[in-house]
Amino acid sequence: MDSPSFGDNVSVYANAVVIGNISIGNNVSIGAGAVVTKPVPDNCTVVGNPMRIIKKKD
Repeated sequence: MDSPSFGDNVSVYANAVVIGNISIGNNVSIGAGAVVTKPVPDNCTVVGNPMRIIKKKD
């Protein structure tokens, strides 16, 4: 199956696109308009097109 899998506590904001058989970790925020084409680790924010992963501070 070619659909993404999402962890717990994931927020996907307006017009964001998540493409392919990838995994999105726990406690992730995907910003408005982001295009996600690669796996995202836990506790991160993803922004932009192309995507950039920004680590959240603990």
